[in-house]
Parts: sequence; structure tokens; C-alpha cells
Amino acid sequence: MKNILKSFMAISALSSLVVAPILLSAGQASAQPTRGTDASYVGAGVAAGVTNGGQDGDAATLGGNLTGRLKLGNTPFSARGNVLWGNETTAIIPEISVDVPIANRTNAYITGGYSFVENNGAPTPLGNRESVVVGAGVESEVANNFLVYTNAKVGLRAYENSPASAISINGGLGYRFR
Repeated sequence: MKNILKSFMAISALSSLVVAPILLSAGQASAQPTRGTDASYVGAGVAAGVTNGGQDGDAATLGGNLTGRLKLGNTPFSARGNVLWGNETTAIIPEISVDVPIANRTNAYITGGYSFVENNGAPTPLGNRESVVVGAGVESEVANNFLVYTNAKVGLRAYENSPASAISINGGLGYRFR
């Protein structure tokens, strides 16, 4: 429990560092309504598992991520897909998100989905077994057709032979295709 609290504190601190400059710059905007990004994109970056399930083979894992977002029309919803990999196997995570504009060309979002682990028992940045996943993140267009994204994902009961949840912090660079 103490490690989970430390992980949540670390995620909160990282989120504050990412979101604070965005919110501060939003105050400088005119009285026009905030318009986030409607970009559909694919991206790649780093995935860092920050928890340990308490069993052999449950160690926190550093790896990579492939991420995609498909904006669903004029709704606040998006279909997202993530692939998180470590040295031994991969977690494939389809998700649905609710996107909230927080600044010009910038969204915050919450997600819900499911993690399919290719080889149950082998570590990924989000645990070593299939699980329900919830998450939150921020994405921002930083140049024409390019975005940066960061998110934290929690895999509920994501370790074999353990009730522990797994936490992964991910980030990268995306390319807008629509």
C-alpha cells in the first residue's frame, strides 16, 4: 500500500509539472472559448512501469509505447489504442476516452479500456496479466502536424498471484494524420 501511495504521489507531481505551464498559458488567452485539439494521430515514445507486484517476475519494467487516437466526430470521445512493450512481451490496450479542452490545441483526457498481455506471466510496463485499465493524460499540438502526449495508466489487479495494481507512465511524440 505504501508503494502505491508513493506511485500516486509521483504521478501527481509529474502531472502537475506537465499541466501547470499549460494552465498558466491559458490565462493569457483572449476571452474566446478554449479549443483543444481534434487531431487524430499516431505516436511513439517511452513507457515506464513504476510498480512491482511483489512476486518473482513482477519487477517494474522500462520499455516503449505506440499510441494512436481517432477522434470520433464532433463528440468529446475518442477511440485510442496503445501498445506497451518491455523486454519479454507486449500489452495491447484498446481504450475509449473523454477529451476535455484545457488550452488552445491542448486536451486533458480520461480513458477506460482493457489490457491484453501477449504472454501472461511475462512483465510489461503495465503488469504481467490481462486487466481492466483506467488512465488520464494530456496531449498538445506543438507544431504543424506534431503533438506531444503523456499519460498514466493503472491496470487493476494486473499481476498474476497478486491483488496489486500496476501503474505505467508513458509519453512521446505523435504525428497528426487527420
